[in-house]
Amino acid sequence: MDSAAESLSKLSVNGDFAFAVPNLQKNIHLLSPNQIKLAKMLVEMGQSHLFEHWSQPGVDDEQKKSLFQQVAKLDSSYPGGLASYIKTAKELLADSKEGKNPFDGFTPSVPTGENLTFGDENFIKFEEAGVREAQNAAFVLVAGGLGERLGYNGIKVALPMETTTGTCFLQHYIESVLALQEASCRFTQCKSQKEIPFAIMTSDDTHARTIELLESNSYFGMKPSQVKLLKQEKVACLEDNDARLALDPHNKYTIQTKPHGHGDVHSLLYSSGLLSTWQDAGLRWVLFFQDTNGLLFKAIPASLGVSATKQYHVNSLAVPRKAKEAIGGITRLTHADGRSMVINVEYNQLDPLLRATGNPDGDVNCETGFSPFPGNINQLILELGPYIEELKRTGGAIKEFVNPKYKDASKTSFKSSTRLECMMQDYPKTLPPSARVGFTVMDAWLAYAPVKNNPEDAAKVPKGNPYHSATSGEMAIYRSNSLILKKAGVRVDDPVQQVFNGQEVEVWPRITWKPKWGLTFSDVKSKVSGSCSISQRSTMAIKGRNIFVEDLSLDGALVLEAVDEAGVKVGGSVQNKGWILENVDYKDASIPEELRIRGFRFKKDEQLEKCYREPGKFDLKA
Repeated sequence: MDSAAESLSKLSVNGDFAFAVPNLQKNIHLLSPNQIKLAKMLVEMGQSHLFEHWSQPGVDDEQKKSLFQQVAKLDSSYPGGLASYIKTAKELLADSKEGKNPFDGFTPSVPTGENLTFGDENFIKFEEAGVREAQNAAFVLVAGGLGERLGYNGIKVALPMETTTGTCFLQHYIESVLALQEASCRFTQCKSQKEIPFAIMTSDDTHARTIELLESNSYFGMKPSQVKLLKQEKVACLEDNDARLALDPHNKYTIQTKPHGHGDVHSLLYSSGLLSTWQDAGLRWVLFFQDTNGLLFKAIPASLGVSATKQYHVNSLAVPRKAKEAIGGITRLTHADGRSMVINVEYNQLDPLLRATGNPDGDVNCETGFSPFPGNINQLILELGPYIEELKRTGGAIKEFVNPKYKDASKTSFKSSTRLECMMQDYPKTLPPSARVGFTVMDAWLAYAPVKNNPEDAAKVPKGNPYHSATSGEMAIYRSNSLILKKAGVRVDDPVQQVFNGQEVEVWPRITWKPKWGLTFSDVKSKVSGSCSISQRSTMAIKGRNIFVEDLSLDGALVLEAVDEAGVKVGGSVQNKGWILENVDYKDASIPEELRIRGFRFKKDEQLEKCYREPGKFDLKA
């Protein structure tokens, strides 16, 4: 094997690589041949400053070695390596300094997609098609975030989605996938149930805690072999417009790193080999979703049905958006040279782009009362075959962007280090014009209630705009379930307005059910019959597949649980003191975080609670 000195000599640039960086030359004996190659690359890419503080051999030698271990990791975890990252960073930073418009030369127009109305014949048709197709799908949860931004000191997927039952987001997602798995098999009368793969993209911050959450809850009923975790690595930070890598201010032998964005999910899936495994197993679809949208699975069956029926290569789930609302719009962009793509355009880019291309009023509402550009909610359905072919070409790399915060108008220095970022929904940017890219629009009350703002930030949101907090996220679940039951023929009282954590929200009856009870609208309709009514102050939790509600009048709290082999018919008049919503102070440290960030908790005065653990048929007539 070559000695370090011999390797350095062979790798020198015009014979002067080593001497150009004296501090590196003095310490070259610390590096392996592969590390010397990385050193050569760093010097060539303008990163000699990393070695300016390297003193004589023997001083901080272990930390010098540690720096190159980090460099090797950064190099191996980025498509094309660290040299490609730095090269792209220089180009994007130059464009940013010049104020270059990434959409220069493009004209926006409204793309083709499917607008669905919940509960009508068309919607039900697509739901049935989606349930049939679900056994040919894999699900990918992008869950790299902590709950700190929410005021919650845990991983976001461990946060209770609602506090009636305390079901956390990850439990709900897994139970929804299992319900789809079972329903798809039943619908297609398959002899053996196909397991739907479930992948989770984690980060350094969330990986161990996600494993702990899964293992301590027996994977919420899913086979451990169905679940695959893919850990996302961070990328190097940049300290200036020359894309010089930023050293950690607290450790001059460590490069500062930050998250690269959820677009990494594509390269992780590609490099892991999972996509090929899924293709070999006969799967056709990959569904991507993010960590804290409790309504999403109400929209997934119909959206997957749209993908299968329309044969979309890419299907973006969307909701109606008001003009200039702070949510990106799904847009067709056509370049002067003939190129065309359908992608998400951020709201602060869409309005000026429209104004610059012959639309003097910019982003305005049309006759529907909404913008003609649907609101992107970052949930994607991709056809697996074309997806794999595209990733073979790109290696999973997604078009990146950089968003430096400059100190002043000269744009010569940053307030703090920046980095390249990428977004999952930018995948279509590199697709050929022949790709079938569409969208599926559903009402926000059915499909979209993300939890991403803490109480203070949510309280500052202008009235009438969505809070996107734990408060509004939970109330949106009750609203959605109430509206679905109303559509199924149940008389549900109108909501009242209440204020929690400074947020005025609609409070509907607190109705929840497990996915296996009401996966689709047809399921719900088959489980309720007769003359049913639910008062505004009521709470109802249904935990069981075969629970049938018939001629029920509910004014209070009702909690029903049954094993799958038990058939339960519930009816009559249920009246009790119920569960009362109490305001809590989000600054009160004596109250659990998951309640503080909502601003309310349940005072459980009285309820009718029944649990059926044995097979059989049961009648509950109150």
